[in-house]
Amino acid sequence: MNNNPLIGLRKLGQSVWLDNLSRKLINSGELKRFIDEDGLSGVTSNPTIFQKAISGSTDYETSLQRMINKGIKDEKELFLGLAIEDVSKGADMLWPVYQSTNGMDGFVSIEVSPDLAYDPDATIAEARRMFSTLNRKNILVKVPATKQGLPAIEQLTSEGVNINVTLLFSIERYEEVIEAYLRGLERRADKGQPVNEIASVASFFVSRVDTLTDKLLETRFSSATSKPEKDKIASLFGKAAVANAKIAYKKYKSVFSGKRFLTLKEKGGHIQRILWGSTGTKNPKYSDIKYVEELIASGSINTLPETTIEAFRDHGQAKITIADHLEEAERIFLELMSIGIEINEVTKQLEREGVKLFSDSFFSLLKEIAKKRDSFQNKK
Repeated sequence: MNNNPLIGLRKLGQSVWLDNLSRKLINSGELKRFIDEDGLSGVTSNPTIFQKAISGSTDYETSLQRMINKGIKDEKELFLGLAIEDVSKGADMLWPVYQSTNGMDGFVSIEVSPDLAYDPDATIAEARRMFSTLNRKNILVKVPATKQGLPAIEQLTSEGVNINVTLLFSIERYEEVIEAYLRGLERRADKGQPVNEIASVASFFVSRVDTLTDKLLETRFSSATSKPEKDKIASLFGKAAVANAKIAYKKYKSVFSGKRFLTLKEKGGHIQRILWGSTGTKNPKYSDIKYVEELIASGSINTLPETTIEAFRDHGQAKITIADHLEEAERIFLELMSIGIEINEVTKQLEREGVKLFSDSFFSLLKEIAKKRDSFQNKK
């Protein structure tokens, strides 16, 4: 298995997590195989993933029936019960990884309800409840990186809740997320509380940046009148997402090697690791491992869908690439700006759309669970 390029990523200091979680994945032994054979060291989930898992199978009906028989009727409570069962089992399977990496890997993520993305108090309350109910050190609670999510991230970190900051698109917001994490650790340390077992990751979404930027580029390309103008626009397709991620990584390395964090590190504080999310290739014109091969970086995490894991296992190459063409990243944004594409506007739109996408999936899932609940009750 030494020739497996996924194992090669781990040797280079990059962790591979699976961007999927379902009962079938756990019960079939597939998750264990990913852990044992591919060096997979974490799992992420989100409302869309759970919607597909629960709506698309009968794997959850026994658990659903059991909860209904106990008198649980609210569809959101039923969903949380199902999700917590899967996350608990996944976390237990990854516990040996958590132990062998001294708490750096081996995590499973569960997301607060996306309809709370703009409500910090409700986010804090639900995250506390999830973390307490799961009662495992290798759990990360996902909190969206909205403006309203920032105080929740700081407060939860100060309370010792492990946070996966999700739906992160812009460099500006990433800086605010790091600040919230550091302040949370500092508040905890100032009270004399331990910081050595607090974990956090910042999930920087990648491919969606290209999807939207490329759409804007297509509009400009079709209206361009000169060959030099068309050539300039053509050279920018598929470049924005990786450039954005590389600038974020540069910020990550700078902050977490700085004096402020080193003070926390001396007290046992951990780096908030950067995680590449949304790394499945959406454009069929691009390599199916584009957002893996171009973002191989020590100290980072890449959470991949199963198809991308299989593709990289088949034809990926494990070598550090994050520093390649790093100086071009800033230039790409200047070039985009020169043709009227502001990356900050792109990322703001992506954040809004990301929250809506997860919210829509969540409410579709609740409707499906309500339908199953009503069906069970009608059979009585």
